[in-house]
Amino acid sequence: MAALHNEDIPPSTHEPNLPGDDRILSEVSDARKRRRRSGSLVLQKKRRRLVPFVPLEDPSRRLKQMGSLASALTALHMEFSDDLTYMPDMAPRSANQAKFENGGMQVLSKEDTETLEQCRAMYKRGECPPLIVVFDSCEGFTVEADGQIKDMTFIAEYVGDVDYIKNREHDDCDSMMTLLSATDPSRSLVICPDKRGNIVRFINGINNHTLESRKKQNCKCVRYNVNGECRVFLVATRDIAKGERLYYDYNGYEHEYPTHHFV
Repeated sequence: MAALHNEDIPPSTHEPNLPGDDRILSEVSDARKRRRRSGSLVLQKKRRRLVPFVPLEDPSRRLKQMGSLASALTALHMEFSDDLTYMPDMAPRSANQAKFENGGMQVLSKEDTETLEQCRAMYKRGECPPLIVVFDSCEGFTVEADGQIKDMTFIAEYVGDVDYIKNREHDDCDSMMTLLSATDPSRSLVICPDKRGNIVRFINGINNHTLESRKKQNCKCVRYNVNGECRVFLVATRDIAKGERLYYDYNGYEHEYPTHHFV
């Protein structure tokens, strides 16, 4: 509601010594106070929505991005996959049920589901997020932004083979991600991108024990209930500039991954 300014008061009320003048000015003052108080609202925290990534327009640049990923996958003897995979000797798809999550799992909203579908459609057309895989002598394979990425951008889904945690207790894969943390531990699931995966496999984690490393974090993994199944998405937590490397916290959920040796 617009505030009441002096120019909103009828001119006659500015003339001195008119009958009822004090009463009118008092009412105007009270109205101002009431309006000012009514404008003080209790604000609720607005849920932040996912936004789709913006692929580069230059097709030759996008080809170079995909080539860098292909080279990295080949070096690790991996196959590209953009979906969770369920192998015969591992956990079946029927085991991936969000209702088993200890404490429940947030449901992906209708708006965010539309963003997810839009991004998946772009992937299928060869329109990938502006990311490129580079090799660093110290960090190994890592991922850099090849263009501007805005805060809350959906970057990619964390994918790979789905297996029960109990089957992977002595696994040496360094990139396993919790998919389902069930009330019944025997139902808990992990994503294992050791044979199949996408670009998320090459995004490095921060060192949880140094302030400088924690400052580098610019994305995070978030788990959602999508149509009753658990899914993990990598999302930007702030604006990311071109040339900046992507990092997330491997211990964002369970705090069990040793990161002392991370750069």
